[in-house]
Amino acid sequence: MTTFIPRTTFPSQLSLPRSYFLGHHAAGLSKMKTMLSSIDLIVECRDYRVPLTSRNPLFESVLAGRERLVVYTKRDLGSKFRGADRTREDIIERWHKPHPVLFSHDKSTRDTKAILTTIKSYATRSTSLLGSRIMVVGMPNVGKSSLLNALRYSGTKRQKAASTGAQPGVTRKIASGVKIVDRDAEKGAEGVYLVDTPGVFVPFVPDAEAMLKLALVGCVKDTIIAPVTLADYLLFHLNKSRHRWELYSDYSPPTNDIAEMLEGMCRKTGRLGKGGVPDLDAAALWFIQKWRNGGMGTFVLDEVTEDGLQNKRYENIGTSLTQAKARQKSERVAKTKIRTS
Repeated sequence: MTTFIPRTTFPSQLSLPRSYFLGHHAAGLSKMKTMLSSIDLIVECRDYRVPLTSRNPLFESVLAGRERLVVYTKRDLGSKFRGADRTREDIIERWHKPHPVLFSHDKSTRDTKAILTTIKSYATRSTSLLGSRIMVVGMPNVGKSSLLNALRYSGTKRQKAASTGAQPGVTRKIASGVKIVDRDAEKGAEGVYLVDTPGVFVPFVPDAEAMLKLALVGCVKDTIIAPVTLADYLLFHLNKSRHRWELYSDYSPPTNDIAEMLEGMCRKTGRLGKGGVPDLDAAALWFIQKWRNGGMGTFVLDEVTEDGLQNKRYENIGTSLTQAKARQKSERVAKTKIRTS
């Protein structure tokens, strides 16, 4: 029997799209800036599976001047091994010192209560007669609205107030504040309101692999990058660990060939087109979604090291908003020429 040797690197993706910075992202970011004077705390959500890649430096520059709490969401989709989790989370906490960092997934009552307690501690410093206002920000589809709903239920026992979905772009405008803590007349404490905002992508991602990571966790719509390419990148990560290939063993033997694995998946799950031809795109999307839901292994895509965040800050992750808008305009002009030619 031939010994399986997994790939050590993923093929370069030179033609990969490098941005998902849309019009409502820029508009939302501009609106956030105008609201800062009435905001007591910024809660920035980042995806636990990509703790470095889901950082958006635009928030640090545009929303500077307010206290910040970083919440790493979807913790349950990162890793099941608590020892590795604790080591990783200790490093992440040191990245942000002296600022607080919390880890959460929306089904954990304990995690939600810890976040709510921290928010309340900031709210007590507010002198507003209308209550404290907290703004939640983050990249698209990192779990902002889910966090808002969990905090609202924990703090007021009211049902969800923000819509959520599997694809980014559900929240497209900044909503009015949603109450997550009721007024306490006995203590003389006003209510706490959380302002939900649209996810904001970086204007440009020079690192193709970073774009693949963001697409794999769902920060961009599944139509932006070919599903088979994204599935191939997931297969690459599954094979990096000696035993993870067993997660797809019902469909294929260990392989570096995404077509072989997807064809086996098509036959096993019935994803066949006319004449019994395997529908590779459908299988790829199913494979990706299964991983996103925790059914194809739970692991972190970024390498978490002591100097990881500092190194990330040195990278040229985003161009200016002006450059991003100019690029969007040139793309629109190019599309118009194609339609009219």
